[in-house]
Amino acid sequence: MKKGFTLIELLVVVIIVGVLAALALPGFTKTKERVLDKEAKANLALVQAAEKIYRMENTSYYPVSGSVSSISSINSNLKLNLPNSTNWSYSVSSSQGAAARSGRTWTLSHTSTGEPTCSGTGCP
Repeated sequence: MKKGFTLIELLVVVIIVGVLAALALPGFTKTKERVLDKEAKANLALVQAAEKIYRMENTSYYPVSGSVSSISSINSNLKLNLPNSTNWSYSVSSSQGAAARSGRTWTLSHTSTGEPTCSGTGCP
């Protein structure tokens, strides 16, 4: 007697796996977006704290004028170790820090005591 699976049994299993994957994908995408948002918010909180320390040492926020978007410059001047992320591009001006990615931007004022604010597409 030969043992094995019939073609119908294999097709049913493949169809069930496909349906389960299709149902799980939207939940995975939302979870991934929430994790990326938390990454940006946490890094902006670090920038905010570093800016306050920088101001105590130098009497002004970094940079004195304009905006800096080079992660290496931000890290070296604010004594941080932010990752060179492919998810977010960070910038710092004399009044706020920002993290931007694909139409979504999180901003946090250096003097704010609240949460970062989101603008753009897909904000929670």
